[in-house]
Amino acid sequence: MPDATLELSQTVELPEGVIAWDVYGHGPPVVLVHGTPTSSYLWRRVAPVLSETFSVYIFDLLGYGRSRAQAQADVSLPVQGSIVTGLLDHWGVQGAGVVGHDIGGAAVLRAHLIDGVPFACAALLDAVVTRPWITATTRHVQAHLDAYKTMPGHVYKQIVATHLRTAVHGTIDDATLEAYLSQWTGADGQAAYLRKVELFDEDHTTAIEARLGEVKVPVQVIWGQHDAWLPIEAAERVVARVPTARLTTVPDAGHFVMEDQPQEVARLLHEFFASCLIGDAA
Repeated sequence: MPDATLELSQTVELPEGVIAWDVYGHGPPVVLVHGTPTSSYLWRRVAPVLSETFSVYIFDLLGYGRSRAQAQADVSLPVQGSIVTGLLDHWGVQGAGVVGHDIGGAAVLRAHLIDGVPFACAALLDAVVTRPWITATTRHVQAHLDAYKTMPGHVYKQIVATHLRTAVHGTIDDATLEAYLSQWTGADGQAAYLRKVELFDEDHTTAIEARLGEVKVPVQVIWGQHDAWLPIEAAERVVARVPTARLTTVPDAGHFVMEDQPQEVARLLHEFFASCLIGDAA
């Protein structure tokens, strides 16, 4: 698979909405869960490496990428957790290794801790787990939603683009930025972006936080050393509360750690899943 958008050739209708998904490779199952405001495009340089050894399941969360949502659909974090649960049931996948980035981390943990979905092991990449996790920029948008809803599209686009640029430690080229930004532009895209922001609520991780000590499976925490959205202190809080967690920081990387250091992230994930899914046979 080239450095391009991953194809999602299949769909499934869950109670929450229609989800686009696909699977690449053959081997023990690994599920990649993106966060906000991204899509499965985030994994385009990681999934190919993992698919050489594993069956890699990718999908777009509801309201992201090709998993379109109705204008007023519930696309909150608890719903995304239910989608992870529903997809794993639909796929018939058991004993998977799972990866969650950003709110994808919270979705994965909700599926495991709240819905009781068993995993073999989990990797959390710059993940939403403990409070606080809403960025200052997002809080400002939440406080002024009416202004952002009526803001001229070109002004709004520049604000979101500027915010996205802070997700990497280095620079993001125009084509990559546009790939992330395109789903949030135009009248419908602007409304969809603001709908998600409106529903971000730090209380949605309260139930997860209360049960982090119950995690028994191996957890690899991978964090960009220069994450400007969720600073390294957030990673340290996760490791302090999840008894099975270990932390690896990635130098010269920000919140979109797989954009800054795709080869290193792919290597770390492959090494982790080879250990917990294959073991001595690796």
